[in-house]
Amino acid sequence: MAGPTTAERGERQQESSVPPPVRRLRPPRPRTIIILAVALVLLGAGGVWALYGSPWLRVERVSVSGTGVLTPAQVREAADVPLGSPLISVDTDAIEARLLRKLPRIDSVDVTRSWPHGIGLKVVERTPVLIVEKGGKFVEVDDDGVRFATVSRAPKGIPALELTLPESGSATASLRRFGDARLVREAVRVAGDIPAAVARTTRTVKVRSYDDISLELSDGRTVAWGSGEKGAAKARTLTALLKAAPGARHFDVSVPTAPASSGS
Repeated sequence: MAGPTTAERGERQQESSVPPPVRRLRPPRPRTIIILAVALVLLGAGGVWALYGSPWLRVERVSVSGTGVLTPAQVREAADVPLGSPLISVDTDAIEARLLRKLPRIDSVDVTRSWPHGIGLKVVERTPVLIVEKGGKFVEVDDDGVRFATVSRAPKGIPALELTLPESGSATASLRRFGDARLVREAVRVAGDIPAAVARTTRTVKVRSYDDISLELSDGRTVAWGSGEKGAAKARTLTALLKAAPGARHFDVSVPTAPASSGS
């Protein structure tokens, strides 16, 4: 049997190169649209009911983490989380504001929803760097100069802050210029720059004026620090001076490039 002729092969190639007919999609029928719309409405209503009206997603517990001095019970009481309320409706910003207002010891708090039944309170407490004695009790001061708590017993290892400002002279002018709060912040700044080995034995940070701050160590030695400026340089100089003159009783690093020591 003879094979296809050249003309027949050409016709077949032309037929195979013709694209198949495109099927046109029919628009959905009105009935289908209505069914889909009703399904979406029912799904949305069910979701709203599950979040706000059902007994499944309500607050049943409050977890607290990060506390040190405070107890979890104190934090829960101050937070006043509405138990039994829909979890989605709990105002986390309001809880945070209540905690910061009622418990000044809290520096920050992260309030989160823990689905399906919990509220989480992650607390960061303020840490005292200085204490101020007042009426037989002790006011704790943090590294921002905030006086945040009064305790009956001084925490161990925290230096006392003494503001010994004369009633006249340059110190009084310094107080008028900078204010009590600024001088406290300068003392805090100094306390943060004291070398670790010295900080462990620092008993008192005395402030007479902005540029007249000194340290009293537990063994009776004293350090004239000056202002809170150039703290890192003063810390390095003091460390070197203590090694060079271990028997000295008084050290002056107020000008770190020209330190001095005296006494024995």
